[in-house]
Amino acid sequence: MKTLENIETINIEKFREHLISWFRAEQRNLPWRLDKDPYKVWVSEIMLQQTRVDTVIPYFQRFLEQFPTLDALAEAEEDKVLKAWEGLGYYSRARNLQTAVREVKEKYNGIVPDSPEEIATLKGVGPYTAGAILSIAYGIPEPAVDGNVMRVLSRILLIKEDIAKPSSRKIFEKAVRILISHESPSDFNQALMELGAIVCTPTSPSCLLCPVREHCQAFHEGVQHELPIKAKKKKPRELRLAAAVIKNNEGEILIRRRPNHGLLANMWELPSVELHLPFADDRRGLSSLYRETLDTDVEIGESLGQIQHIFSHLIWNVTVYSGKLTAELGKTDEIKLVSLEELSEYALPVPHQKMLALYLQNGN
Repeated sequence: MKTLENIETINIEKFREHLISWFRAEQRNLPWRLDKDPYKVWVSEIMLQQTRVDTVIPYFQRFLEQFPTLDALAEAEEDKVLKAWEGLGYYSRARNLQTAVREVKEKYNGIVPDSPEEIATLKGVGPYTAGAILSIAYGIPEPAVDGNVMRVLSRILLIKEDIAKPSSRKIFEKAVRILISHESPSDFNQALMELGAIVCTPTSPSCLLCPVREHCQAFHEGVQHELPIKAKKKKPRELRLAAAVIKNNEGEILIRRRPNHGLLANMWELPSVELHLPFADDRRGLSSLYRETLDTDVEIGESLGQIQHIFSHLIWNVTVYSGKLTAELGKTDEIKLVSLEELSEYALPVPHQKMLALYLQNGN
């Protein structure tokens, strides 16, 4: 493969030695590194997708306290799992993890499979997660290629492929298969990830501190700041919404469960409506939402202000209102009236937490 021709210039044995020695001496003390339980490795890797390490640490610790074993997670209620995940975002990760864990319990007697073919069939387990579990938990020399690894290897091997293209991942996986230590695949893969996280960073790589600098083709050519090549993402689409915190006479707050598909599927929310017209009437839109969708009437109060929430592909700009329930509401599994104390038991997505915080800040 032409893009890997620079791999022939590397002393692979020395590269492995320098990289792994550095990792064993300098690795961060992270809770998922305390043992190599495949379930714990799996949970950590799913949490770490698109989320910073510092953010994940307390979530991982709390999650393992609630669901210490694969069986415990398999048997848990989905609402409790989503509540434990609350604030991490990308909630489909939690649902897929629980679905896959249940499959492992039923099909593999609760033992995470150690073959690439079997583990790849589990829901939400892509090539990176499979490689991470197999190498870290089972010592199998499989590549675990994430953004950090692609950045590191694009510089070391002077790979000028666009890492935003899915097809480029195959190039990096092939590189790792050539470079990986068969004696210490766990340390090798984690070392590449660690190097990308704390030394070979996106904008200001600390080349003078790099343990494998002598092997780095980009450093020798002075182009480390130009790599990796990555096409820019599309600008997120902006949406205007209106939402209301609606109370009944007893001070209970109305929440509903979102549909079981799409964005924030199955999560509980403060009902909101998307406003399609530039000068749409927020109050009318909200009143129609409650009348037509929830079959009840509300009195919409004054605007409490606005919140913004940025997803990977969307930006929500939400005007938040207070309101009162003016008709009886038939409680169902999808619509509930709950006290403020009870609300803490339900998993609210971050944008709806922001809406509630704005409501409470206004003295309600």
